[in-house]
Amino acid sequence: MGLYGIINVGKRGTFVVCRPMATDWRTNEQAGGHGWESLRGMAFALSERCGHRVLLCLFAAALTLAALTPTALSSPPSFEGASSVITWPIVFTQIPVQPLRAGGTSPTSAKPTGGSPVSYGLDLAFGPSGRVMLLSPNGKTRLLTAGFESASDPSVSFDGKRILFAGRRGESEPWNIYEIELDGNHLRQITRNAGNCRCPSYQSMLYTIDSPDPWYQITFVSDLAGTMTEDGRRVARHLYSCKLDGSDVQRITYNLSDDGDPFLMGDGRILYASWQRGLLSHGPEGRVSIFGINIDGTDYALFAEPSLTRNRRMPCVTSRGVVLFIEAHRFAWDGSGHVGSVSFRRPLKTYRRITKPSDGLFYGPSPWPDGRALISRRSLGKRANDRVTHGICLLDPRSGSVQPVYDDPGYHEIQAKAVRSLHRPDGRSSIVNRQDPNGKFYCMDVFLSDLGGQTQLGQSEIRRLRVLEGIAAGDSDSDVYLPPPGPRDPWFAGASRNGLPPIVQRRILGELDVMEDGSFQIEVPANTSIQLQTLDKNGMALRSCGWIWARNRERRGCIGCHEDGELAPENVFVKALQRPAVQLTLPANRRRTVDFRRDVMPIIDKKCVGCHDADGAAPRLDGGLAAVPFASGSGKKVDFNRAYLGLLEPPAGAPQRPKPNQYGALFGRYVDPGQARTSRLIWHLFDRNTSRPWDTTTVGDRFKKIPKGNATPLTESEKRTFVEWIDMGALWDGIPGPDAFSGHSTAATSN
Repeated sequence: MGLYGIINVGKRGTFVVCRPMATDWRTNEQAGGHGWESLRGMAFALSERCGHRVLLCLFAAALTLAALTPTALSSPPSFEGASSVITWPIVFTQIPVQPLRAGGTSPTSAKPTGGSPVSYGLDLAFGPSGRVMLLSPNGKTRLLTAGFESASDPSVSFDGKRILFAGRRGESEPWNIYEIELDGNHLRQITRNAGNCRCPSYQSMLYTIDSPDPWYQITFVSDLAGTMTEDGRRVARHLYSCKLDGSDVQRITYNLSDDGDPFLMGDGRILYASWQRGLLSHGPEGRVSIFGINIDGTDYALFAEPSLTRNRRMPCVTSRGVVLFIEAHRFAWDGSGHVGSVSFRRPLKTYRRITKPSDGLFYGPSPWPDGRALISRRSLGKRANDRVTHGICLLDPRSGSVQPVYDDPGYHEIQAKAVRSLHRPDGRSSIVNRQDPNGKFYCMDVFLSDLGGQTQLGQSEIRRLRVLEGIAAGDSDSDVYLPPPGPRDPWFAGASRNGLPPIVQRRILGELDVMEDGSFQIEVPANTSIQLQTLDKNGMALRSCGWIWARNRERRGCIGCHEDGELAPENVFVKALQRPAVQLTLPANRRRTVDFRRDVMPIIDKKCVGCHDADGAAPRLDGGLAAVPFASGSGKKVDFNRAYLGLLEPPAGAPQRPKPNQYGALFGRYVDPGQARTSRLIWHLFDRNTSRPWDTTTVGDRFKKIPKGNATPLTESEKRTFVEWIDMGALWDGIPGPDAFSGHSTAATSN
């Protein structure tokens, strides 16, 4: 091993980075193109495998590596002629626009044939009638996917001689992944019976300690799991992998809503976009963020810093170490938006906007050898029906300048990739053992957070940890959700048979005490979407994470509770790691749920109705489980009861059409689903405002107290039931599937 340098990682201790002497550190342009990026990538990967996300200050090693000769570029395939714009061939997708109006010459719009409106999430707006094309430097194009009803999503092999793409032979057939040589020969199908497969990319080498030889895989996006997104809009898509022959298909992300847009970095990890909706703090749309993950599905973590922009997708890393992505408060109908960036070295602290609204809308950046990025751009038409299409451009991230490359006005040109050979990314090892049904989580210090000077969450505040399991509805149960009022209106008073708003059911895997030093260690079912909630002495959630998971035999660690991602942990052996993990692996039929119909309504009938009947204070809570219809704009409805609808009604004066960047839960006059501490119902029951300093929208708000002597006080156990019900999403029916409890039949969908 060769020692590259000593790297400071925190207030205590050091981190030593070594490299094999035979390793070529002039890594490929995808990862940064310079030696210091590869060194940083390896150190970050090692720290991630140890459960720590650290601030890597590369000083002496970076200065030495900066002097390395740039990576040699392989010669491009031979084409006749030359181009002043591009010096390498480009592979891209073409999507035809809608046809002209009958009997006229004006286009109906520039939307693609069969495209679907997109305003949030990770829907694939482009689909039918697509084709993959090759553009030479002399401007000539060639079709690569003849015989396919539709094809898209090209990805170039490391040697620059082949591409992966998604295609289907007929409109009724599923999408599959294919590989073809750039001369159009040797087409072969890779995936079969793996759902609708899209967005393929080559993976780096993968190996395990006991494997005789390493192997290569591909990543792709599929709906194979057959579960609905958390709002019920469509079947969810997740990241999968398989070997190059299509065998050994594995799911590698376990978010309950969409994951997509995978991009392989030079350190062998994958950047991707993930639709986060486990919490409703950003409204029913949730938000789309950029995450990083190992190619076996381990070490899933936020990659790019959060910002005021709600959605980010389509990440890539340029040859100069700039991470580009498309961002928007609400994506356009085609998924396009503006271009933002972070540095690969410090992605959590370096956000910068690249393009302005007046520059147009952009789609699908990918690296170009000189540090620029290929990207699709369409200008903003002066009228709604102006026929403007995506064309391929070269974007300079430093200046924001755009140079046109190719644009056929009859098509959208998207997903452009340079055709050239690349150094293979770093190989990755895997500890995943599918024979082990469980995985582990540990935290070093839950008292450490990103709240800064707002508050200190010490042992007197955080007492316990609650672990929730999320249960997605299957596509065969899609009718559990009501359709929204309109296809272009994602901010809606939606519902499912399980409650308001439309969120997935949850079960409690378990609760445990946090150790005195703030640490914990738990063992949970592998490949299961879980949510962690730190609790105060009343069982109220103080902080909640989004959906996370552990792979089989994975041991995942974090430093704190929403801590600064660039902080390093103290060099201590925490107490939770000195003893066995707490087992939270009860079988599904023994995992506890809390719902309104079964658990909360009996308490209301017994102790609340006397003051909240027809002649009493609002809201009305009388009527028992008698059905009250709740209808969506589609005319479909579900039946709840008066008390449930009264507690879940929107705040007074809530806007029906909030601005695109206006966050906040849709409900909240008495109950904020998922957040008991900011719910006025809880203030009423606990006789105090339980909001915390970081809950800026409710701190200091007044509330109505329970009149003394007018009602029988609730027991601590009954108060805890209300708290758990709200923190778990305030569902009407939290029990997965039918049951024998009274009132279940009133939850059936009717027309």
